[in-house]
Amino acid sequence: MKYSLLFLLFSLGFGTPAIAEETSSENVAGITLYNVDEPSDQVQPSSWQAKTQEIIFNALSLTGIKYKYGGNSPATGFDCSGFVRYVFLNAAHLSLPPTARAISQIGQAVNKNELQPGDLVFFNTLKSAFSHVGIYIGDNKFIHAPSAGKVVRVENMQDSYWVRRFSGGQRLDKEAEKSAANSL
Repeated sequence: MKYSLLFLLFSLGFGTPAIAEETSSENVAGITLYNVDEPSDQVQPSSWQAKTQEIIFNALSLTGIKYKYGGNSPATGFDCSGFVRYVFLNAAHLSLPPTARAISQIGQAVNKNELQPGDLVFFNTLKSAFSHVGIYIGDNKFIHAPSAGKVVRVENMQDSYWVRRFSGGQRLDKEAEKSAANSL
């Protein structure tokens, strides 16, 4: 699993993830993949870009977790906002509101063509704008907890279903900065 996540991060343009200790490496199709046991204290993300890498890595590590309405942990499953809240709390130490609509009210609005990895993307899936949220991972793809009977997964925003339902994007970099300043 670690190898596929590292490869995905590399292929999405993140370059080499911020990893402190390499314990072994493997060359696959000309790309060196590193297996990491434990990151050191030197990898504390301080910039938004580093936090973004942590957000994407954390989100991708939850791929396959079942959907559960009201769910907010890997043990119970996730709904869309529970998934996003869990990832941002664990990866960026940012506590978000409990619903997709409430989450859409914070941060800075971002145009679809200006989305960057780590931005939030919102969709109208319940005949209401901003009723569904996911995390943009780059290359017109996002990760989310879709609906009952499904699992956390990556989707293509260019699929006609998502194109018709796109409500907007939000960037939370300033929210993360405020949260970090408040914790000092």
